[in-house]
Amino acid sequence: MKNFYNIILTFLLVMAAFAASAQEKSIIDQLEEVAIVDQKVMMPMRDGVRLATDIYRPKGEGKYPIVFSRTPYNFNTWGNGEMNTRTMQTALSWVEKGYAYVVQNERGRYFSEGDWDILGVPLTDGYDAFDWMSKQDWSNGKIGTLGCSSTAEWQMAVASLDHPALAALVPQGYGAGVGRVGEFNEQGNWYRGGAGQMLFTNWLYGVQQDPLAPRLPKGISQKDLLRLQRFYDMSPEYPKIDSKEALSHLPIQDIIKNQNGPMGIYEEMITRKPNDPKWFEGGLYHDDMPFDKPSFWFVSWFDVSAGPNIALFNHARENAVSEMARNNQYLVIAPVLHCSYTRATENTMVGDLNVGDARLNYDEIITAWFDVWLKGEKSEVMEEMPRVQYYTMGSNKWQTSDVWPPADAEMSTMYLDSEGKANTLNGNGKLTSKKPRKDNPDTFTYDPMNPVTSYGGNVCCTGNAIDGNGGSKDQSEMEKREDILVYTSDVLEEGIEVSGFIESYLYLSSDAKDTDVTIKLIDVYPDGKAYNLDETIQRVRYREGYDKEVWMEDGEVYEVKMTPMSTSNYFGKGHRIRIELSSSNFPRFDRNMNTGGNTYDETEGVIATNSIHHGAKSLSRIVLPIVKK
Repeated sequence: MKNFYNIILTFLLVMAAFAASAQEKSIIDQLEEVAIVDQKVMMPMRDGVRLATDIYRPKGEGKYPIVFSRTPYNFNTWGNGEMNTRTMQTALSWVEKGYAYVVQNERGRYFSEGDWDILGVPLTDGYDAFDWMSKQDWSNGKIGTLGCSSTAEWQMAVASLDHPALAALVPQGYGAGVGRVGEFNEQGNWYRGGAGQMLFTNWLYGVQQDPLAPRLPKGISQKDLLRLQRFYDMSPEYPKIDSKEALSHLPIQDIIKNQNGPMGIYEEMITRKPNDPKWFEGGLYHDDMPFDKPSFWFVSWFDVSAGPNIALFNHARENAVSEMARNNQYLVIAPVLHCSYTRATENTMVGDLNVGDARLNYDEIITAWFDVWLKGEKSEVMEEMPRVQYYTMGSNKWQTSDVWPPADAEMSTMYLDSEGKANTLNGNGKLTSKKPRKDNPDTFTYDPMNPVTSYGGNVCCTGNAIDGNGGSKDQSEMEKREDILVYTSDVLEEGIEVSGFIESYLYLSSDAKDTDVTIKLIDVYPDGKAYNLDETIQRVRYREGYDKEVWMEDGEVYEVKMTPMSTSNYFGKGHRIRIELSSSNFPRFDRNMNTGGNTYDETEGVIATNSIHHGAKSLSRIVLPIVKK
């Protein structure tokens, strides 16, 4: 009997393994049943460069709309001798819905020809791709763009060229494609308030294309590419590094070189200032460029660039060329990290903060959007779609609005005050609705060799460099540092919702000619845990604009208007509102060496004695959008 059960068990295990194997193959089988698969099509650009493209389209004689993703990332079907099915799963989903799905590598990436420039791929590449696809006999002439992060950032600038076949956009986590919009001058997330964001330093170590890396010969045939892709995916294998240690190296311009990483565009880009003309020559969208395409924007609160992303939605809604485009801008803001929309669960965690059930049916929304604009179909989903869907943390719920910020949000000012000792959470700094009569400045020293370390936050792509990775983390232990000023409101007798852009005006004096000011917005829970919501920075030399550098004089007090923060958070009854101020948030942002030098080529800094003023004519304050309901 024992042997019989062993035989049965063995049989069941074999069948389970066979079923699992069959299921794995079924994606390919299903795709081949319904789709024409045409991989490694070398699509020609106007300058003769060819871009590697995989095309999946429904079988039959019909004409189909196209969902198009262009990316710097590797989508090759094979890697390390094994088949990668992720792209085919996406393709199958779209083909079954009656769409052609096209994915393409940017020039200079993997099998695509040409030279790659992270934020400077020619806009004409996108235009030429639209031209080629729209003229195929299987195309209905309508194209929608789809992607997150680097697969989204190119969409807005190319849209400014107004190709007639481009019918609709779905950009997600697209901040790296926003050059300048309104108060934000980030040049594709390279800067924030004139300070360098270090995410690209880490990201480029494993992404940028070394000019001396082996390349396939130009003009290689599709037949040869299909053969080669089975065992050669053109993907470099970079040794793993300790990002925390790597980003601490000085000078900044040598960080990748110090790790024996690839040569490439980084060494040139790190020398650019925020208003360098080269930022305006490549693939970034700036608010003086035309825009006239229906767009569904997807943003997340704990991404690196929620503020400029939302500002671009507002810009398109207010300034699109046609009334049609102005009336067809939609926005979703989710409480997740960069490109983590579909990872929300019944108990969504962002860092250490549980924000509840933040799930949303993204597939239904995006499909309905494309059905309207690419197929010309009516959609009940879109007819009922609110203009803005945003998730409010604290109350942990999705809400809707016709505009952003919500129309019932009223700006309310809270002033910084203290008895001159706001250092640490045990100091006497406070946030109050009353204007301080007397200026009792709070003073701290900022040593660039001992910066305040980043802990959680609205971050992306920094590996292990940031303690706690991204998201909301209890900052109370960090707030014991003497170089952090802490200002906290009284305990709230009633809960309040803050939804919109948070403005900050700070008055600073320093004995250094230049320094930084950093700020965090924090929700303090009744148990004392202090959860960060958003953060920003301002390099003081750029306080009068990014087209000039203006130095400080010792003893003078200067107003510093910070780049706006953004959130939607319900501060519950018994909670407190807090802000932290300092002069560093490293390695989220690079360190100001306080010398007035280039920063990127400096190895030594000076200690700055910085003071925040908050009385008389120097009314340091934050302005909160409080929703009245």
